[in-house]
Formats: sequence, structure tokens, C-alpha cells
Amino acid sequence: MATHKKSILTRFYIVGAFLAFFLMAIVFRVLTIQYSEGDKYRKLATELTIKQDTIYANKGNVYASDGNLLATSMSKFTIRMDLVTVDSEVFEKNISELSEKLSDMLGETPEYYQHKLRNAKKKKNRYLLIARNIGYTDYLKMKQFPIFNKGVYKGGFIAEHKTVRAHPIGKIAERTIGYDDKRGGAGIEGAFSDFMQGENGLRWKQKIAKNQWKPINDVNEKEPIDGHDIITTIDVNIQDITHHALLRKLEYFEADHGCAVVMETATGEIKAISNLGRTSKGLYYEKRNYAVWESHEPGSTFKLASLMAALDDKVIDTSTVVDTGKGRFYVNDRKVEDSHRGGYGKISAARVFEVSSNVGIVKMIRKHYDKNPQKFYDKIEEYGFTKPIGFKIKGEGIPYVPNPKDKKRWNGISLEWMSWGYGISVTPMQTLMFYNAVANKGVMVKPRFIKELRRNEKIEKVFDTEVLNYQIASEETLNKITKVMENVVVKGTAKNIYSRNFSMAGKTGTAKKYIPRRKNVEGKYEGGFYSSDHYVASFAGFFPAENPKYSCIVVVHDPKKEKGYYGAIVAAPVFKEIAQKIYTTTPIDKQSVKDEVTFDAIEKEYQNFDKKINKEYRTVPSVKGMSGMDAIALLENIGLKVKLTGVGTVRSQSLKRGEKLVKGRTIILKLS
Repeated sequence: MATHKKSILTRFYIVGAFLAFFLMAIVFRVLTIQYSEGDKYRKLATELTIKQDTIYANKGNVYASDGNLLATSMSKFTIRMDLVTVDSEVFEKNISELSEKLSDMLGETPEYYQHKLRNAKKKKNRYLLIARNIGYTDYLKMKQFPIFNKGVYKGGFIAEHKTVRAHPIGKIAERTIGYDDKRGGAGIEGAFSDFMQGENGLRWKQKIAKNQWKPINDVNEKEPIDGHDIITTIDVNIQDITHHALLRKLEYFEADHGCAVVMETATGEIKAISNLGRTSKGLYYEKRNYAVWESHEPGSTFKLASLMAALDDKVIDTSTVVDTGKGRFYVNDRKVEDSHRGGYGKISAARVFEVSSNVGIVKMIRKHYDKNPQKFYDKIEEYGFTKPIGFKIKGEGIPYVPNPKDKKRWNGISLEWMSWGYGISVTPMQTLMFYNAVANKGVMVKPRFIKELRRNEKIEKVFDTEVLNYQIASEETLNKITKVMENVVVKGTAKNIYSRNFSMAGKTGTAKKYIPRRKNVEGKYEGGFYSSDHYVASFAGFFPAENPKYSCIVVVHDPKKEKGYYGAIVAAPVFKEIAQKIYTTTPIDKQSVKDEVTFDAIEKEYQNFDKKINKEYRTVPSVKGMSGMDAIALLENIGLKVKLTGVGTVRSQSLKRGEKLVKGRTIILKLS
């Protein structure tokens, strides 16, 4: 008995000792945590319950020169649903109404959504996709739908937010406006992304019940700073004109791709730029920025540089006679041929340019520069053709002009081929810059896309006109050049676009495309020749001819040969349409109008029509559905001031139909 009692006491002492030791260990650990490792664990606790949340800055907008929005950030939401959190009774009571609401907004039938939701409920789906990329307005509406209006934890409503860039005017000029995403940061958005991103802000948040976070303070630790807004040189009206004029011709000629650019002569501001490439289905979209990126053989538009060099060096005059013979000429066994069969015989240097005689221009340049080709090259270098312009926009094409000093690339036909636009490679923008310098009385300005950087409507930086060459040629040379360019339209290769109503000056270009030597599918080499089936048609010039306001270039690659391929037929009509519509919709100082005859009957009829309009319209008419141009003409004729946003047809107007007409009031038209 004593032995048994002793055994029990021994066990009790052991247990007591263990408990005492365990208690001492706990006390020791508490003291250690409290004093030795206290900072460490307090920091860990803070990290688990407090976080520094990023407040993302708004990316800057891109605006046209007239204030129209070209690119902006928009909120998009992906909506999902947690079916597990929704009470079964609530689900059954509201599923029919929810399905009907979803059907009205998203388009599928109510039965489709009922089946989808019930099936997801049965499978205990906690992340069911309801809709992708809906706008903020639809998000707010959906948030109030039955079941969803009970929130995240009772209604299973999950909204994932993201910001995307949107182009309010659609695909027009998309490649130039650009984007800063997986497509490579092209265009203005890519070039100025550092300015547009802004600086993110910071705010401390504390974790509360149900895994939610709330701000600790009423103010942010660091306020976000929005990015700069970019004010471009683009004019939405001119851009719309240019885009559609080019598009119509590309579609008609089934061309592979093309570009058209309009530049303000004095400032170098790019008012419109359209770059359209063809898909396999025959549709066109902004595929590449061909005007900036694509370096190619220009053909006859380069003859302007050749003629200018010879005139400025005074080795010829516009009256100098050139014998073009029968329109065929050989240089080191390589044929130069005019498109006009039988040639032009003996003609002046001016006429050589007007009819675009290949033989004539080659003979002139060969005669006067064959012994000193470097002198000719130096002129071409002065004209800005030998190096890139230097845009901030990524992907500018690299020009190629052979230099006589480079013995490996210079050969027996380099000079002659260069003179008529072959054997060299330049971008459309370089050609336009050169033609614009002629229009600008010899002052070569750098083409530019940006006018200002703004933040909170305050101007922070202005981009001024940059002069690259103050005088590319003498005044005498420029006057002669301008006259022969005007004659190209009046009586030369582009006489098909001549108009008595407004003056234009320019030069056509038609170049055969070089097919490089390469292996075909059979492994055999082919190519290495100029094709008679593939052409580049172009036209470059300015308007009005006397006091140029704008310069313009149109380049079309691979038009369908059966429909036409000459620059005069394919590209020049695009130039004319652009010029004509700019004349009628944009004020141009001292524009040249050549209608010399006036008729009293016509003038009287116009006055009667004006009186009729003023008498008929005592109230504001509806112009919904009309084109922007037609709406402007009507509303301005009845005394209203018109302000446009967007392009296309009129979608809405600020003054309602039937309102009393008050002359001088401003009406805002929103175009689709």
C-alpha cells in the first residue's frame, strides 16, 4: 500500500514539475516576444493588417488642335458572380428577374441566363463570368440588378476594374495617335508615354472584417499627379477628308496600301495623316505608319530635286532645250524610256518636267554632273534626303542615297538613275518636307505632330516650328520651280485634276517596284528586276499655288494594273479631292479663285435664295443624320455659329428643333 502511494506521489511530482517547466517556458517566450523580438512581430502584424495602396494616376489625353478628343482612358469592367455566397431562397426568388435584366443588357435570352446561373449554382461555381469589358454606366446599372444589389458577400457580385485607351474618332489616324501596349508603343502615345503616365499616389489602408480594406486617414500620403495631355497638330476635319479620300481610291484600285499627309506650309504642322493597309478580305485599316516608316523608290516626284539642283547651279534654265529623241535612251546598256511612245523630240527643260520625260531629266543631269557627281549629291543632301528627319515617333524609315565617295555602291548608272527617282530610297514624309520647303519660299521646316503639353489645362511646354534649312534654293529658282509645278496641273501629266476654281501645283510619280532576288517555294532563285506589274503611284504638291497654305503627298502601292497605275490617275485625284474639300471647309488666306466671269442673273438668284433661307428658317431646324459639311453649310447660312465634335454624320445637336432662331448663337453638333 505504501509502495503504491509512493508511486502515485512520484507521478504527481513529475507532472507538476513538467507543468512548472512548461509555464516557465511560456513566461520566458512571452518576455522574449515582448522585449527581445517585439519590434519584429509588431512589424509583421502591421504588414498583415496595414498596407500601402497605390493610387494610379490618370494617363493624359490626346487632343486634336481644335480640342477634339483623339485618345483617352476609359474604365472597363469584367463582371463575375460567386454563386456559393448567394442564399438559395434569395436565388430562387430573384433568378427570373435577374435573367431578364441580363438579357436586356447583354443580348442573350432570359432562358440562356437562367440555365447558366442554375448550372453554376449546382456546381458551386464561385467565379462565373457574366460579362467582359462593359462601360462604367452599364456597371452601375448591373450593380443594381436583383441579387447583385445585395453586394459581394450576399449577392456574389464581383467587379474587376481595368483602364483601357479609347479613340473617340474611331480608327482614323490610329497608327499615328498610337498606343502604349503590347503592340510596341507606336505613334504619339508611345513617343510621349513618359509625359503622359503621370506619377502614382500612395494611401495607407487597414484590414477590417471580411477581408476588406479601408483608408486609415482622410487624406492620401501622396496625391497622384495626372499625366500631361498632348495637344496634337491634327485637324479632325482635314483628317476626315484625307482619310476618306484615300480610302475610296484604295478600294477602287484594290491597292495593297497607301498613305496621304497634309502639312501646314509655314509651321510644319501635320494636319492630317492617313495610313491604310489592305487585309486578306479587302478591307483597309491603319496597318503601319507608311508615311513615316516606309522608305521606297519615289520615281518621278524626285525629279523636282533634280531640276531644282540644275537650276540653282545655273547649268540650265527652264528654257534650255533638251533633245528627248524618240523617248528612249541607253546608259551603260541600261534603258531609260518615256511612257509616251515616240518621245517628245526637242523640248524645253520646263516641258521635260511638265510631261515627266525620263529621258529628258536623265540627259540634263548626266550632261552637267557626270564629271562631278559629288556636286549633285551635295545638293540632294541639302534637300534633306540623305538622313532620317528625326521624329520621336518610333520606326522612322532609313533613307538610302548613294554617295559618289562610296566606291562599293556607286556605279556607272547611279547618277542617272538617281535623277529620275530610282536607285534611291526615301520616305513619303521626306518628300513632303522637301515639297513643303518649295511652297514655303525655300524655308525647310521639320514636320511635327505635337503643339503643346498641358496639365490641368495649363500649358507646360510649347513645341515651336523648327527650321532645318533657311534657304534651300535662290528666290529665282523657287519662282521658276513653282511655275513649272503649276503647269504640271494646268497642261502637264496632272492636267486631269485641273480646276478653274482653285490653283494647285505639284508633280506626279509612277515608279516600277523592284522585286528583290530571293528563293521561291521550289528553292530556286527568282527576282532581281523591276516589275511591269507592280507600281507605286504618287503625287506631291501644294495649294494654293500662289500663296500656299498646305502641302500634301499621296502614295499608293500596288494598285490593280487593269484599273490604272499612273500617278495622275491613282494618286492625283486624291490630292485634288483633299485640296477641294479643304478649300470649301477651311478658310485659306488669299486663296486663288480663277472664275473671272460673273453673271447678273446668277448673282440675283443667289440673293433671292439667301432671302428665302432667312425668311423660311425662323426656328432651329433638325440636322440629325446629315453629313457634318452639309449641316455646317445650312446652319451657317441661317446665321448660327457651328461647333463640331467627332466626324461623320450628325448624331445630336445642342439647340433643339423648333427653338426660336437667334442669329449669332452657337450650336454644338456631335457627329458619329
